[in-house]
Amino acid sequence: MSEYVGNRYLVIVGAIIVQLCLGSIYAWSFFQTALRESSGAYGWLSLWTQLPFAAGLASFALFMIFAGRWQDNVGPRKVATFGGALLGLGYILAWLVDIVAAGDALIGTIWLIITYGIIGGAGIGFAYVCPIAALVKWFPDKKGAITGIAVAGFGGGALAFGYVEQFLLDLYNVPSVGQIGMPFLILGVTYLILVVLGSQVLTNPPEGWLPPGYTPPVTTADGKGIEIMPGEMIRDRRFWLLWIMFVFAATAGLMTLGNVKTASILIDPLTNAVILVGIMSLLNAAGRIVWGAVSDKLGRENTMGMMFLVLALAMFAFAAVSTPGAVSWYAVMGIASLIGFCFGGNFALFPSATADFWGSKNVGKNYGVMFTAYGIAGILGGLVAGSFVDFTGSYFLAFVTTGVLAIVALVLVLVLKTVVKKNLISTTAVE
Repeated sequence: MSEYVGNRYLVIVGAIIVQLCLGSIYAWSFFQTALRESSGAYGWLSLWTQLPFAAGLASFALFMIFAGRWQDNVGPRKVATFGGALLGLGYILAWLVDIVAAGDALIGTIWLIITYGIIGGAGIGFAYVCPIAALVKWFPDKKGAITGIAVAGFGGGALAFGYVEQFLLDLYNVPSVGQIGMPFLILGVTYLILVVLGSQVLTNPPEGWLPPGYTPPVTTADGKGIEIMPGEMIRDRRFWLLWIMFVFAATAGLMTLGNVKTASILIDPLTNAVILVGIMSLLNAAGRIVWGAVSDKLGRENTMGMMFLVLALAMFAFAAVSTPGAVSWYAVMGIASLIGFCFGGNFALFPSATADFWGSKNVGKNYGVMFTAYGIAGILGGLVAGSFVDFTGSYFLAFVTTGVLAIVALVLVLVLKTVVKKNLISTTAVE
């Protein structure tokens, strides 16, 4: 089987290319700020500027369910290619927002929800699961670390394309002259080409393939030869504990990612948004690798507990400095980067835990169902931030709320550890 070893490293390259483009959704705050700019051509309400982003995340999560099932049947290459085409189409259609809306903010919001949000988000959903499912099969000995590497590109997408988006917005003098459509067009063509190209090297290993010298531990489903389907998985208490934890932790991170630029400018008008979002994106990407690698050593549950505790402290810290003039934007960047570091860890830990508990063979299907938590989090994050800011003019209550959610997730980790221990004892007794 040694002839396949080289292929698995090529799959990593394709995975990173694909994920970089998909992760650009996290750079939405650049478009959001342009659409909110009251002195320009737009001046949309904060809640309205949240909706395309929230719709994109919800669509992403919903269509990943279908993508997981499809790619388990036909392989990752075809499904990821289809996702790249949809992503490009969504952005290209968003190009028409200025023409379709003709200055009407409500119509413009609806158009971006449909194009950027639903169509583009569906493209991300179809493409996103493919690199993860393929690499978990190629690297069963390093599930946490390899998943972290695979999705690090997604976290770094906002960094890579944040600079590009800001350049395009400046180039077309957005929002002053109402030309926000052109950046969407250029980005859509770019994503279409890159995702389709990166998808061509995504393959699965031969059935039953294992790295030389590796034997799956009996503490995982693979080690017991168990392969669970989604219908059975959702009847497992561990699934619902993980799902709720994912919702709460992701809500905190997504709210911050979608609003960090606007929130920082509110606190310190001298904020350098490109550096702020870029550093946060770097830490987001690094968190995926670091937390994933740590979980391979310390276990998924222990690592989740540590991560949720740090996340909660960071959310409360952001709430404490949310008053205009409280601190400089450098302090905001430090706190936001810590949130991004923890947020990124979700996307290494939850797919790895899914493969551990219910097997690698059907991880595409199973993680697609688990990932619906992310879609719920996207909606919650947008509603929490948009509603509190529109009514209070401050992000204080939004960050306090998400900090409490992170604490609840931490408590659920303790419950999960108890359930896992009982399952292990009962399984050992039966054997």
